Amino acid sequence: MGDVVSSHLDEGRREMITARTREVMKEFGDVYEQQYAVALFNSVRFEIEGGGGKQSQLLHRKDPLAGRSIFSGNLFQYLEENRKWRNRFVSVPNSYNIDLFESKTAHERGLHPKVTINCAGYKALASMEEYLELINNSLPGIKAKVGNNPFIKCATQFPLILWHPYARHHYFCVMTEKEHKKWHAVLQDCVRHSNNAGLSEDCTVQTPAFTDSVRLHRQAKGHYGTWDMMCGEPPQILANLVMETLHPELRNVIGPRLKGKLQQRQRNWMLISDAVYKQVLSQTTGQYEALTEACEAQKAPLDARLRTDMDQIITSKEHVSSKIRALVLPKAEQLLHSSVQPYISSILEALMEPTSRGFSEVRDVFFRELVEISKNSINGGGKEKLGEHMERLSMLAFHPVKMQSCYEKVEELNLEGLQQRFDVSNPSVFISRAQILMREQMDNAVYTFEQLLNQSLEAQGEENMCKTIQRCQDRVLKKYDYDSSTVRKKFFREALLQIIIPYMLQQLSPSCSPELPRFKELIFEDFSRFLLVENMFEEVVLQSVTKDIMMAVKEAAVQRRHNLYRDSIILTNSDPNLHLLGETPGVDWASKFGGDEADGSVEVEERGSGRRRKQVVSMIQLDGVPLPYESCLEVPGVELIPEEDPEVCKEEDGDDEEEEELGQHENPKSPDSVNEIRDLINPVVEVVLPVVVEEKQSDETNGPEETSGTIVMDDGLQEEVTHVTTVVEDRPRKSVRDKSSPQSILKELVGGKKQEADKEEAAIKNAIEEIEIAVQEDDGERIAEASTVESDRDSSPPPVPDSRSREDSGFQSPTNEGLDEGEPQPITNGLNGEDKVIDPAEVEVIVA
Repeated sequence: MGDVVSSHLDEGRREMITARTREVMKEFGDVYEQQYAVALFNSVRFEIEGGGGKQSQLLHRKDPLAGRSIFSGNLFQYLEENRKWRNRFVSVPNSYNIDLFESKTAHERGLHPKVTINCAGYKALASMEEYLELINNSLPGIKAKVGNNPFIKCATQFPLILWHPYARHHYFCVMTEKEHKKWHAVLQDCVRHSNNAGLSEDCTVQTPAFTDSVRLHRQAKGHYGTWDMMCGEPPQILANLVMETLHPELRNVIGPRLKGKLQQRQRNWMLISDAVYKQVLSQTTGQYEALTEACEAQKAPLDARLRTDMDQIITSKEHVSSKIRALVLPKAEQLLHSSVQPYISSILEALMEPTSRGFSEVRDVFFRELVEISKNSINGGGKEKLGEHMERLSMLAFHPVKMQSCYEKVEELNLEGLQQRFDVSNPSVFISRAQILMREQMDNAVYTFEQLLNQSLEAQGEENMCKTIQRCQDRVLKKYDYDSSTVRKKFFREALLQIIIPYMLQQLSPSCSPELPRFKELIFEDFSRFLLVENMFEEVVLQSVTKDIMMAVKEAAVQRRHNLYRDSIILTNSDPNLHLLGETPGVDWASKFGGDEADGSVEVEERGSGRRRKQVVSMIQLDGVPLPYESCLEVPGVELIPEEDPEVCKEEDGDDEEEEELGQHENPKSPDSVNEIRDLINPVVEVVLPVVVEEKQSDETNGPEETSGTIVMDDGLQEEVTHVTTVVEDRPRKSVRDKSSPQSILKELVGGKKQEADKEEAAIKNAIEEIEIAVQEDDGERIAEASTVESDRDSSPPPVPDSRSREDSGFQSPTNEGLDEGEPQPITNGLNGEDKVIDPAEVEVIVA
């Protein structure tokens, strides 16, 4: 593989790549220096004049993931070096990078990971079909045949692939569908966070300077509209900017020279592309650092000059802007009326529908979690249980699996039919932004609820806990409704501007750009670093369309579509004391109530430190499926990878759902399954019950024995039982699952230690004959008693299971102490000292 890369990327070609990167960075650097001064002017002006948006009602948490990690577990990874699948331990810290270790032991010892993946720019794929569709377009002019196999063979039927247009691809797989869904959600969250983490909104100078510079650089090359590779750290974005033009050129030159079959050529081209991307990224990283250092060194003198001459600079800008407006505005309004206004409502509707569904789902998920906490207080769960629920709730916004239903709603956003007109290459830019806003709103709602509940508990105590939770819940939901409406309206306005402004600039630039240089003469030389005619031209175009966009969003709010509040509804400072709580640190519910850490707070040791970090998502544990490849041995093959037994898988899924979903308690047995068990038990018990009673009468010398235990009800609950009178028999336990018919169960119950076939058949025959005689001699009293038993079948509790009195099949043997011959007596279940008639059909089958 190294020979393939070196043969196609010789010294001359590498020098060409270096020169191209240096050229792009030089062009970008010139634009960045200009935009840095403009961004500094805007920042200082905003600081002096004040202003801003509406105050949010919910509190904001500064560092929600402090002391947390996201996820960890085992995956099979495909190693391209030797084309083998190996087991890897994967850890996802709060940076959302993916660390791959040789084993869990290596991670616990604090060793460095073998591979660390920054997911910016990647796509998390969950099927090989999606991947084949992307790589088949990697080499132009070469079409794969239908059903063509990829160059890798997945070890299981549950693949996970990280795909990047330029960088190396990463291949994983898991063994079960449950793992597959959870890992896919985690990988998608890693991509989502990494794409958005590079440009912080708190950097009021560097971030706008960088984004405007990238946009202007691409516009100078004729690329208007949104760009889906504007993701990651600034050096990564700049590397994508270089590769946008360099990658197609190299592909056209190197692609035809690749030898071998289609799969081998695709594989070799990916290796070459990754080598080029690494070289470009290393250059952009160093050159961007040097560029920012130079600009930051000039920040102090520029800031001093701005604060001294701010009034004169603003006056000069307004004068020049009025001249540009006189030139541009008539053309902009004509374009707006003919080509933009008819489409604003259609674009807005396409944005509003899925986005509002996503925010509504966020509210529903949050509400369901609070309902479970209220149920816990009503059912007397105690402070420990409340602590567990609150620990899980605190990380709800960062739980990829629980938030997945919210994210999926927004992924339905479709701008089809508008993309060609307005040059929207991909709606992923808007989808990702909406998902980030949804996660922020969820965390704000959770954090506000935590602070309100903690304040109420400290002031009022723990009495009437349910009412306290309800009051806090209502307050938070009202604030969430208002904030989500404000956030969505802002998102709609920004999205409309991102779609419309590039289109208008593209249409107006040919006629207006040649006229702009003459306006530079109106700007004083001392102010020329802060006032650029290109920026003022864009501001004029922005002002021309802003009024129509604001009106469209306002009309949608007036119609109460998608639960948007009208702008006249202002809740600013409606709860002034609440924001005082935002200065207090977060509540540690585990230590406050002594709650155990569960799904939302699994402890894992942080690499390279002695402290432990709470994990947001629980690790996947497969009972009965060991991990035999901890030593990183070669994965033997698809047929040898352990599969889950259907019965075991069903039970494990139920256990994991209880562990993973907050407060979701489901009946472990459906009514159908209970009825099926009853149908199986009834004919057996009707035959066995008298036989067992007679055997007990003949064995009274052993005497009854009192014991205590628990009774397992049909709904999975357990009740403590005392003074249960049972007969202890030393018989081996066997599972009912091993029996195929009631006759076999009957033999097991009657036989006991007698294993000889002839004795078992004789016992069964005698039992049946005695039952027939008893039925013939019985009077009407027994018939009446039987009808009473039948009528009470549904209301009678099951008999008491005791580990020492279970028969081979798992049935509980009743006692006959105090029974008179020929007179049926009720069977006591020992609950509360009351005697109740127990129908045999209600006997619980307990699998050993």
